[in-house]
Amino acid sequence: MTADQIILFALFIGVFALLLWGRFRYDLVAFSALMLGVVLGVVPTDQAFSGFGHPATLIVALVLIVSAGLVKSGAVFLITRTMVDSARGLGAHIALMGGVGAVLSAFMNNVAALALLMPVDIQTARKAGRSPGLSLMPLSFATILGGMVTLIGTPPNIIIASIREDALGAPFAMFDFAPVGAVAAAAGLAFVALVGWRLIPDRAGSETPREVLAPYIAELTVPEGSDHVGKRLGELDETAEKTDVAILGLIRDGKRRYGRAANAILRAGDALVLEATPDALDEFRSALSLAFSDVQREERLTAVGEGLEVLEVVVPQGARITGKTAQSLGLAWRQNTILMGIARQGKRIAKEVRKTEVLPGDILLLLTPRDRGQDVTDWLGCLPLAHRGLSVTANDKTWLAIGVFGAAVAAASFGLLYLPVALGLVVVAYVLTRILPISEVYDYVEWPVVVLLGSMIPLGAALETAGGTELIAGALVGLTEGLPAWAILTVLMVVTMTLSDVLNNTATTIVAAPVGIQMAATMDVSPDPFLMAVAVAASSAYLTPIGHKNNTLILGPGGYRFGDYWRLGLPLEALIVAVSIPAILLFWPM
Repeated sequence: MTADQIILFALFIGVFALLLWGRFRYDLVAFSALMLGVVLGVVPTDQAFSGFGHPATLIVALVLIVSAGLVKSGAVFLITRTMVDSARGLGAHIALMGGVGAVLSAFMNNVAALALLMPVDIQTARKAGRSPGLSLMPLSFATILGGMVTLIGTPPNIIIASIREDALGAPFAMFDFAPVGAVAAAAGLAFVALVGWRLIPDRAGSETPREVLAPYIAELTVPEGSDHVGKRLGELDETAEKTDVAILGLIRDGKRRYGRAANAILRAGDALVLEATPDALDEFRSALSLAFSDVQREERLTAVGEGLEVLEVVVPQGARITGKTAQSLGLAWRQNTILMGIARQGKRIAKEVRKTEVLPGDILLLLTPRDRGQDVTDWLGCLPLAHRGLSVTANDKTWLAIGVFGAAVAAASFGLLYLPVALGLVVVAYVLTRILPISEVYDYVEWPVVVLLGSMIPLGAALETAGGTELIAGALVGLTEGLPAWAILTVLMVVTMTLSDVLNNTATTIVAAPVGIQMAATMDVSPDPFLMAVAVAASSAYLTPIGHKNNTLILGPGGYRFGDYWRLGLPLEALIVAVSIPAILLFWPM
């Protein structure tokens, strides 16, 4: 080995040792290794920061922003209402979400498939009171598994087809990967749904902190032209139950109807009296396309500025609003702010919210113009609660957001647009249509993850340039000489998987596919089974968060540590090898 190869292998061993130890955060470890590589001369200075402009890094950042846009537009609520039940057991939930993710990723980029389903999974976990880390890793692995089935499902398959065309004169067709890929995907999904999720550590606890979300007494109004006009109030109970909202009654013409009024026929302008947390209230409003309590003020707020935001404030003694109502104080016309709800522990609110006298200790839920929250809080003389990321779903733009995202994914899948460009255009469209406020765009990027990926890519490129990967390939050819076919394919898959866990799967495929062809030529057999083995193995990067972009995407939202991946990933990789070898020999005989 050359000096550069020794240094690079030592750096990689050191990085993985520190990451598995977990004492130092992964972005600090990776960036420190990159800087050390530059100082030692194994990473060229002009390439030191190339990873931060690499398509993989950009895709991760853009996907996180796009996911936020899908949440804010109500697209995620739409999917959770129609497909996901938070009362479903975790294993069944993983089987359903994993199956949908696998099917989607077979026909669209698997990163884009995860981008669509990741916020759905997080939202479902919140509603079910469990940590999203228990289901995000299985979802990520499922979308990777599904990509093995078709030519366009994952980059390694595209590269393998291209290499085959160069070597043999014809590429693999769209569904040539399906027999082996489907067997591997089905076995992997079954394992993840039945057993694998139990191997994931739940450091965030068994429940999300739902108890800190105070329930508010709030009102939502039935707007003119609503589909719910003419329905009985009780017909909304099913949606209310799914969104964790309690319907307490009905206000018509400023007067509270007797009792719960479940049989009352809804009219335009009726106000529903609800008890709900802020997130549940927003989901219920989005699901039924209801309006806030002050319809005219809402229309005026929406027409100007950069959108709306929700904030929670506590009313202390001596506040301007103490002993007054929002209506008498002129909150709406003085501050362009709507009082959405009041949380008052142990006391019933019988009047309209805006006509209810505010008492010390009340918590108010306010709808304000964006970036005006602090001014409104100071004017009221209230104290802000810690920011909990509350937002207003733009449910009138749900299909616009889905349409833009779907068009971009289709364009990227059929080669009309480069995936990072397609995702970038989605972000631009979301900002221009005010689905995402431009002031919040960068808030959704997991910057430690970006630093991790941007630091490791130049190190991986340096290892390849220094001949480290070729060194591994040469050793592999010598090691397998004289072994039976199944053993040779097993060694090829194991080594390819190991490389893919360290490098990105594209670089691994470029190195491993020619090695497979060379091994086939040495044995005087068809190269197709070797290429299939490389295709499956290069996509099976489950041991680390840097092996596949999907694994990197879930690192922050799932609250994972670097060493968490191998717990589920190692047995999954072993299973993939065990089921793929017989399938390859059956469908692609030597």
